Amino acid sequence: MALNMEAIQGQWTQLQGLIQKRWEQLTDDDLRVLGHNLNELVGFIEQKTGEGRESIESFLNAMTSRGAAAFSDAAEVAGRYAHDARERLDRAERVVRQLPGQSVAVAFGVGLLAGLIVGVTLRRR
Repeated sequence: MALNMEAIQGQWTQLQGLIQKRWEQLTDDDLRVLGHNLNELVGFIEQKTGEGRESIESFLNAMTSRGAAAFSDAAEVAGRYAHDARERLDRAERVVRQLPGQSVAVAFGVGLLAGLIVGVTLRRR
């Protein structure tokens, strides 16, 4: 089984913790030195734990796949929020275009109220 080297290197910090949970006998120093060469890392884990190479590679690939899926989910949620924000901005723009005088009056009132709140807060200090 081939390792997805780019995915593993891109998620190395998170993977280190998972690797140490799975193989507790590995130290931070082991991972720091071997993390730059994944073939050596897999060989070292194989030698130190007695676990088979394919099992180790399978674990690493599964962990990076999980990370990629989480990233994809987060990107999808962010995309939905951006889409919703754009729709609300479009709606607000339509209201301002339809009712410019009232929009200016509301903006003035909100600014005046915010100014009063800031002024009172600063005066108390």
